[in-house]
Amino acid sequence: MPNNPSNKDMQQTVDASFSTLLLSIGSTAAMSLGLAPNHESGKMELDLPMARFNIDMLEVLQTKTKNNLSSEETDFLKHLLNDLQLKYVEAAKNKN
Repeated sequence: MPNNPSNKDMQQTVDASFSTLLLSIGSTAAMSLGLAPNHESGKMELDLPMARFNIDMLEVLQTKTKNNLSSEETDFLKHLLNDLQLKYVEAAKNKN
């Protein structure tokens, strides 16, 4: 990555961490569940296949990182997954 002002500013405002990765994937799932506006269109959109994909990605991370996370990271991932799974079930029921 070239060292230009925009990259430097990004490094100062966003700390690359496991929690940031989880938030990124979780935010995408939330947008796909219509819980947050799409950052490109500004509209609330429901895309259940994309939501499922992102929830599945979090499950993969949970499986692959088992016993390698701090207790805070483990709890955060567990709660994020549980919340998104519940919202997914609600969204799927409401769609039908």
